[in-house]
Amino acid sequence: MTFTGMVAPVYDFSDTTLANGLRVVINEDHAVPVVAVNLWYDVGSRHEEPGRTGLAHLFEHLMFEGSAHVSKGEHLKLLQAVGASLNATTWGDRTNYFETVPSHHLELALWLEADRMGGLGEALSQETLDNQRAVVQNERRQSYDNQPYGDWLERLQQLGFPEGHPYQHSTIGSMDDLEAASLGDVKEFYRRHYAPNNAVLTLVGDVDTAAALALVERYFGGIAACQDLVGPPDGSAPASIGGEIRRTIPDNVPLPAVFIGYRCPPFGTPDFDALSVLSVVLGGGRGSRLYHDLVLEQQLVRPSEEFVGALDFVGGATLLIADLHCAEGVHPETAETAYDAVLDTLLRDGVGPAEMERAQALLTSELLGHLSALDGRADAFSQHATLFGDPGLVNTRLDRLLAVTAADVVRVGRAVMSKDNRVVLTYVPDEAAGESTADSGLVDAADRAEVPA
Repeated sequence: MTFTGMVAPVYDFSDTTLANGLRVVINEDHAVPVVAVNLWYDVGSRHEEPGRTGLAHLFEHLMFEGSAHVSKGEHLKLLQAVGASLNATTWGDRTNYFETVPSHHLELALWLEADRMGGLGEALSQETLDNQRAVVQNERRQSYDNQPYGDWLERLQQLGFPEGHPYQHSTIGSMDDLEAASLGDVKEFYRRHYAPNNAVLTLVGDVDTAAALALVERYFGGIAACQDLVGPPDGSAPASIGGEIRRTIPDNVPLPAVFIGYRCPPFGTPDFDALSVLSVVLGGGRGSRLYHDLVLEQQLVRPSEEFVGALDFVGGATLLIADLHCAEGVHPETAETAYDAVLDTLLRDGVGPAEMERAQALLTSELLGHLSALDGRADAFSQHATLFGDPGLVNTRLDRLLAVTAADVVRVGRAVMSKDNRVVLTYVPDEAAGESTADSGLVDAADRAEVPA
C-alpha cells in the first residue's frame, strides 16, 4: 500500500542561460503582487581549501556590507524600505541570497544583486574584512563553542568523513583559519566563485517572463564570466566508516545527550530518498517508533519532532543522524540501548503499510508546503538547477519519494545503520567544565587512529 493522496502540481518555468553563463529560471505566478528573487552560488564550505575554512560563510556577511555602487548598510535599508524580506544562508554545497519584494520593485532587487555579484570585490576593504571576521568569530563562540551541545555536528563531520574530505569541516570554519584569512585571500575567493557562470538566479511570482529576462540581461549581462572557476574537490568516500567510533564529551550541558551519525549515500540518490522515508518511520513526529517507545512508553528521552534525519549533501556521501536528548535522571547508555532495540526491530521485521502511508503523507505535506510558498518554490528551482543541473526536478521530486517501497527502506537501512558504520557522541554534564567547553580540541590524529582501515 502506498500513499495515493494529493500530488504535486506541475510548475511551468523558463530556463535561460545568458552569454556570461548566468542561468535564469522564471516561474510566473500571479496570485499575489510579489516576486521571490533567489540567487544560488555554487560555492559552499566543501569548496574551501585546507587552512582557509569559513570563507563561504564569511561572504554571507560580506555581501551585505556594500558593493561598487551601494554603500555600507544600504543593501538592507533599500530593500526594507520597499517592504521586502531578505536573508542569506551557507551550506556545504552552496551559498544563497534571497528576497521577496513587491513585484513593482523587482528592478531594485535585481540591481542590488547584480551590483554585489559584479562589484563587491572593489568595495572590499581591510576594515570591512576585520569587522565581519569579528562578527563571524563571535557567532562561532555563541553558537558552537559556548552553546550546550553546540559542537556536536562539527564533531560528527570530523569523525564521520575520511581525513581531508571536503565535508569534514563545518560551514563556520575554525577560529585559526578565520584569523589567518588575508584581504587578498578573500578577494581571490570572491573572484573565483561569485561569478555569473557559477550562479543560478530564480524568479518566482508576479512577473512577465520576457520583461523579467530583459531586466536580468540589463543588470547582469555585462558582468564578466570567471575564466578559471574552481569546482568542488573530490568527495568520494567508502560507503562505510569501517568501524564504530565512540567519544564521550564532558561538557557544560544540563542533561546527557547521544548523537549518532552514519555515513550514507548523498542527497539526490534513490537510496537517500529511502532514508528520508526511514527517518520519518523511525523518528519523525509523534507517530514515529522512537517517539512512541522512548518518549511515551519508556520516558527515556525528551520529546522531539525529528529524532532522525540526513544532511542534504550531494558531494559523494553524507550523514544520517539520530539525536537523543536524555530525560532527567536517565543514563545515556540506557537511552542508546533502547534506541538500538527500536532500530533493530524495524530492520528485522520491516515497515508496515500504515507506517509507509503515514511517512509518505508527511513527506508530501512538507514538500507541497514548501513549494506552495513563492520563496520556497524559488529556492527549490535554484537548488535543483545548481546541484543537479535540472530545475525541472522540482516537478518530479514527490514522485521519487512516493516510489520508495517498504523493501527499499529496509534494504537501505540495513546497509547504512550498522554499528560498524557509525560515530556515537555522548555528551555528559561536567561541573568542572565551568565557563569553558571541555575537550575543545575536537578531533586529532590519535582519535582517528581507532578507526579500522
